[in-house]
Amino acid sequence: MWHLAIPAIEIAARSAIIYLALWTGLRFFGKREVGQFTLFDLVLVLLVANAVQPAMTGPDSSVTGGLIIIATLFVLNRAIAVLRPHSPFFRKLVEGNATIIARDGHWLQDALRREELDNDDCLMALREHGFSDVSEVSLAVLETDGTISVVPSRATLKKGQRRVRTRKL
Repeated sequence: MWHLAIPAIEIAARSAIIYLALWTGLRFFGKREVGQFTLFDLVLVLLVANAVQPAMTGPDSSVTGGLIIIATLFVLNRAIAVLRPHSPFFRKLVEGNATIIARDGHWLQDALRREELDNDDCLMALREHGFSDVSEVSLAVLETDGTISVVPSRATLKKGQRRVRTRKL
């Protein structure tokens, strides 16, 4: 149960390689939030997780091997979290770039195609922001986390009443 079938460093290296391979695959998978995964995306992730498990453990099925894998994955994840805010190059590598998908009331079809977005998804995002049509939008951006930010074409400024307090002497 506790005896390793292969050296601990090999288990850690296998785990790191699989982690980086999965991260790379998901990075190029597209800009989507977990809540935006389709049923097909979920099936893919589950099958990939099941398929890579033997690649991480090799012939080892010990509890110790499992703990080494968990520790390796947590350390890698923490290292990425620490490096990301301190290095613009690394942040761009990890997160990618935001993509402008609409400008001045018009969809940018090349950007939509490149990001594999359809009009229904984009219109749903506009409705979530309170807009009924792209003509009401100055800018729409697909953010690196998969959300869509929208800037209205006519910003309505609310005038607040200004209060001035004076002291009588």
